[in-house]
Amino acid sequence: MKCPFCQHLELKVTDSRDAPEGNAIRRRRECLNCMRRFTTFETIELTLQVLKRDGRFEEFQQQKLINGLSSACNHTTISHDQVIAIASKITGDLLQMQVREIATKELGDMAMKELQALDPIAYIRFACVYRRFKNIEELMDAIQSIKSKDDAKKLEEELDGAQKN
Repeated sequence: MKCPFCQHLELKVTDSRDAPEGNAIRRRRECLNCMRRFTTFETIELTLQVLKRDGRFEEFQQQKLINGLSSACNHTTISHDQVIAIASKITGDLLQMQVREIATKELGDMAMKELQALDPIAYIRFACVYRRFKNIEELMDAIQSIKSKDDAKKLEEELDGAQKN
């Protein structure tokens, strides 16, 4: 590994601990040349093939998932740390499933489920790219489904509050 600042090869690890998501190791490193510090994460390499829409297979890359989630979550209530946690959770779920391949649709559905629970705007942004809406009606249907679930949740909370009183 090279120092990201000066490209020097000699580094030392100053601290090592589990990442909050639990499926990575966070290491604090210091360059022995420029003395600057930086953080690295070691994660499990998941050998999983993703079946793309056009029929070809591609190696699963957690970073691509993070990039897609980050784009959807930009300027929302979801932080970058939460994006990484979502991607780590999905990766962990894939490990537990013990499958060798997964369709893009299943992977996208997993991501949308996580986003829908956190922020409706991020969910819609992700859905727009993932589902490739062909017209405004499809987009409106997706928005209405969120609104219906949100209304049902509010009603349930009101009923719980009324029962407690």
